[in-house]
Amino acid sequence: MSTDKTKYIFVTGGVTSSLGKGIISASLAMLLQARGFSVTIQKLDPYINVDPGTLNPYEHGECYVTADGAETDLDLGHYERFLDVPTSQGNNVTTGQVYQTVINKERRGDYLGKTVQVIPHITDEIKRRIQYLASKGIYDVIITEIGGTVGDIESLPYIESLRQLKWELGSRVMVIHLTLVPYLSAAGELKTKPTQHSVKMLLEEGVQPDVLILRTERELTKDIRKKVALFCNVREQEVIESRDVSTIYEVPLKMYEEKLDQIVIDKLRIKNVKEPTLEPWKLFVNKVKNPDAFVRIALVGKYVELKDSYKSISEAFVHAGASNNARVDLKFVHSEDLEKEGWEEYFADVKGILIAPGFGSRGIEGKINAAQYARENNIPFLGICLGMQCAVIEYARNVLGLKDADSSEMNPKTKFPVIDLMEHQKSVTNKGGTMRLGEYKCEVVEGSLMSEVYGEKFIKERHRHRYEFNNEYMDEFVANGMVPIGVNPDSNLVEAFEVKNHKWFIGVQFHPEYRSTVMHPHPLFVHFVKASLK
Repeated sequence: MSTDKTKYIFVTGGVTSSLGKGIISASLAMLLQARGFSVTIQKLDPYINVDPGTLNPYEHGECYVTADGAETDLDLGHYERFLDVPTSQGNNVTTGQVYQTVINKERRGDYLGKTVQVIPHITDEIKRRIQYLASKGIYDVIITEIGGTVGDIESLPYIESLRQLKWELGSRVMVIHLTLVPYLSAAGELKTKPTQHSVKMLLEEGVQPDVLILRTERELTKDIRKKVALFCNVREQEVIESRDVSTIYEVPLKMYEEKLDQIVIDKLRIKNVKEPTLEPWKLFVNKVKNPDAFVRIALVGKYVELKDSYKSISEAFVHAGASNNARVDLKFVHSEDLEKEGWEEYFADVKGILIAPGFGSRGIEGKINAAQYARENNIPFLGICLGMQCAVIEYARNVLGLKDADSSEMNPKTKFPVIDLMEHQKSVTNKGGTMRLGEYKCEVVEGSLMSEVYGEKFIKERHRHRYEFNNEYMDEFVANGMVPIGVNPDSNLVEAFEVKNHKWFIGVQFHPEYRSTVMHPHPLFVHFVKASLK
């Protein structure tokens, strides 16, 4: 498709954050994809950080990593899981990136002495980035989710850029506004005033929404839809209900019932449209809602108070559970709690243990205890990134007898740095973007458990870390039963270990959770859940 034919859909939010703009965007994209269109989604984030790579998960939830090594917003994970299509650096734009680009241009003299201003220079850069994905010539529709809430100071340049694009591209652009209709129990009714004010604020910024999606706990009556339509300048059928559902994967089916995709097609004047193929999705949702079995797995991490910190892992378990006709009940265990007396009780009711990724020394000994418990009690175990490193440290201390073994990240003076900094990283001082990021090759060892899991000799997985297994200790580990089962063929870095004479014990340096989607659950999670069910 040529760039002058690409259609643009913007999704904005009002009243409050966390209404689910990302899920609505992904749901609409999936419905359009099911109709045969090539669709991608991008996220515009108002914060001034260049990317979320240095943000604490408590601040912004999980940092999602794309195949090309971009550290991005967790919503990109939703996009990939729903569409089964990889995203890239161009799918996440931050205010930090925009201003950095404009300031660099000013320093080079690109503006020829002009005064650099928000309009037109910042907005031009935002518009360029919005349209960048269209320049690839492969997308029929680009959905752009604008982070934050209408009225936020930091979101104003994005809304202004949207206004300009709508003026410039006319019928190729449409706006969907997601807002909240709260239920007041004291009054016994749903209230539309917050939505009216939100749309009014959007109108003050020069943007008329084409479709309103109302997030609600209760069914919208015809009168409410009519009232909202009248006050907000949209037709009644363009006021759409988004009720709370038991699983996010039900949202596309609800949006289909509300005819959201058909409204979009009509608004954008798209012709020769086929009906969507939704049977595989419906089958998946049915498996999620009606499992044949149930298994509890412990997720050990240090950010468990905020579940979004491990969003991709949680969703990978939903996919893997459905693949096994089972529901995985994740028991979130704080790693610091595993450093207190009686910590073993946390695992009394679980059938599998996963140690999550992370950075820093807080709670590290608890993760090491969890790895030891899984190994000694023959409980299926999966360690991801730091989780693998903790399993290595535990094995070095308790099996190899290297009592002071540690990672040089946690203890730079350790006598036995079984996990150490990559040589070329030792001179790096800046934290942002200095890790091994993105997709790397891995050669799977024949006859290993991982070979059985993947069924392939060469795989590609995504990484996000600085520290690696120290190959100087390789012979000792192999001699004592912890063996490498995945190695990077270019650098000889160990990507995965298994423990022999154990039911199912794998540690991986990469992040398999980033590649799990609805239609293609990740094989590591599928096999891990299968082993836990047994």
